[in-house]
Amino acid sequence: MKIGRVEIGLPAIAVLAVQVALVLSIAGKYLYERETCPRVWAQAVAFDPQMPMRGRYLSTQLVVDGCGSTLPSAKHAQFPRDVSGAVKPGPYVVGGAPVNFNATLKVENNRLVAVRDDDNNNNVGQMIWADPNTPCDQMRLQTATDFFLAEHAPDPTALKHGQQLWMEVTLPPKGAPRPIQLAVKDNGVWKPL
Repeated sequence: MKIGRVEIGLPAIAVLAVQVALVLSIAGKYLYERETCPRVWAQAVAFDPQMPMRGRYLSTQLVVDGCGSTLPSAKHAQFPRDVSGAVKPGPYVVGGAPVNFNATLKVENNRLVAVRDDDNNNNVGQMIWADPNTPCDQMRLQTATDFFLAEHAPDPTALKHGQQLWMEVTLPPKGAPRPIQLAVKDNGVWKPL
């Protein structure tokens, strides 16, 4: 086949067709999972990953609710108590040392929830961590979730007092959550970026 002055051979066309098929299959998989897998808004905490070539990418860690998880040791939990010293209902606080455990992510009551998974032989879980004095509903996903920012979008890391960064994510059957969109929550009002 000849296009202009350049002759393109059959092997080149076959390689091009294979590459297009690969890209379309990955895009199709992502679109299918976006429609069929659970979606949830989760609070995100932005951080600087110290990457010189990051461009307009924002690196975040998602906040997860780990209150339903048993910690690796009971010594890591400090439960709220009343004046008599009895344990009262409510979220516990991580105490003593930082906590790090493997968990499966799921959506419960429109919250991103981490359920501890000690028998994770199939590597579909995510690592969850929390520093001392962190409430159990404010644990973080250890893996960064990167989000590409459009050129005209404001810098979401410059949040004012009372503002929170939130990210809508899809939870695929395997792997980390996939970001869909960002928003800033300001006194209960959502502002998509």
